[in-house]
Amino acid sequence: MIDFRPLYSTAQLAAVEEFITAHYPVAAPVSCMLLQRGLNDTYLVKTADGARYVFRLSHHRVRGPADVKGETNFISHLAASGVPVAAPVATRDGALFVSGQAAEGMREGVLFQHLDGRDPQPAVAADARATGRTLALLHNAAETYKGEGAVYRLDLDHLLHRPLARIRDSGIVEGQPMLDLEAIADRTATTIEAMSGLTWTYCHGDTHGFNSRINASGEAVFFDFDDSGPGYLAYDLAVFLWAKVSFGRAFTAAWQAFVDGYRAYRPISDADFQAVLPFVIVRHVWLMGDYASRAPEWGVNSMGWLAGQTEFLAAWETEQMGNRLF
Repeated sequence: MIDFRPLYSTAQLAAVEEFITAHYPVAAPVSCMLLQRGLNDTYLVKTADGARYVFRLSHHRVRGPADVKGETNFISHLAASGVPVAAPVATRDGALFVSGQAAEGMREGVLFQHLDGRDPQPAVAADARATGRTLALLHNAAETYKGEGAVYRLDLDHLLHRPLARIRDSGIVEGQPMLDLEAIADRTATTIEAMSGLTWTYCHGDTHGFNSRINASGEAVFFDFDDSGPGYLAYDLAVFLWAKVSFGRAFTAAWQAFVDGYRAYRPISDADFQAVLPFVIVRHVWLMGDYASRAPEWGVNSMGWLAGQTEFLAAWETEQMGNRLF
């Protein structure tokens, strides 16, 4: 008899509640609500004393194991440095993450502080400015972080070359569009590698403007650090710009507000600022590769949008890869 080997399973809520109660010093009984299933599984957790948390079960990804040790160490350093973040909650044993058995193998769980506040609005300048401020504070705090436990480096191999290979291997993008995509990626890599003086820091890795909550004081409180790691500062900036200009968006005023918010707390070198432009392409290819790697789980019918992305990248390269942003 041949057993089907699952790629990804969804835990029963009762099992998640039992898991949290067993590992964390929280008031029982615990109730959970599944917030999102997909890239990771996230749950809203309510305890008997009215406390609220968010529990995340990491997804198995093609890049390798979840970097929960590096992630939680970095977030803890940021919290201790006064950066507004959703800090991890320690287990009964003092650990910042814990593993549990799922049908597909071991999965890592982290319990985070729940964030009050509202979702950022994509075109609101004050929200963009707050996001820039928190990212600047994050990069300032990163200067005193030793990077303990980081598994991944956000270099061009991780962000561009391997994702491009995943797109190619998936067979979703073929023929001339794939050739064009490869050529754009090659030119982008050459451009970045020719730049000197680019800052290397510890990055959030996914600061597109929605991995935060705007609290009552107007601060952007960051969460979702599972793509964090040592990497290019320009990439961390570029993710926000990418979110404002990709998929037909035209929120460039929010980008300017983001930059103003960042520069109020940390300068941006000319080299890093100009590198933002090619890193927009890097970010888009990274996203395409991340989706392509999930085709065996999500199905190729949900990946049709990938084949049309070369047009956006070619237009960005032609129109924006000059001597200044916009």
